[in-house]
Amino acid sequence: MTTILKNNFKALAFIALIFSAISFSTSASATFNKEEAFIQSLSDTALMSLTEKKVSRKTREDRVREILNKNFDINTIGKFALGLHWRTASKNQKDEYLKLFENMIVETYTTRFEDYSGETLEVKKSVQSGKRDVLVESAVIQKDGPPLKLEWRVRKKNGSLRIIDVVVEGVSMSVTQRSDFASVIQSGGGDINALLKMLRERKKADTKNS
Repeated sequence: MTTILKNNFKALAFIALIFSAISFSTSASATFNKEEAFIQSLSDTALMSLTEKKVSRKTREDRVREILNKNFDINTIGKFALGLHWRTASKNQKDEYLKLFENMIVETYTTRFEDYSGETLEVKKSVQSGKRDVLVESAVIQKDGPPLKLEWRVRKKNGSLRIIDVVVEGVSMSVTQRSDFASVIQSGGGDINALLKMLRERKKADTKNS
């Protein structure tokens, strides 16, 4: 696994920890629009169901998968992460890749959901971003450090709101993932099978360690 990819997994884990551990610190009179309320609901649900200590890993994993599929557009994120290689991949490769991509996210988040460090998150505002997206701006309040800027890119799809990216201190997790995957494919001679192999090996390692 490349150094870049390792760093990105750390970033994904950081996001997992944030949205599993945060509780919203807002005034009682705060009024949220639908996108802001969506992020608040996600946090409340994750905090209540995923930080519970006395549950099996399988149960926690199932809960993570359910919350991810309900609130994140995993297919859109996965397709973006694969970049131009999505167009040249066969149907079988696409199907396997999307399953492996989701499993990678679920496994990463499940591990981090076992930790809780008491951060709080303040929803600041939301702004329109292009014709389809809304960026919900927030700040993670740390006990022993300055606030971290966190933005959630939300898009309406099939009548429901979905998160398609998370931006931490100006760094897009989707763009970072895309760069990491491109590096793996390039190292494999431009063959998408190099990425599939890496994701399969990661899945085997996660299964073994679970």
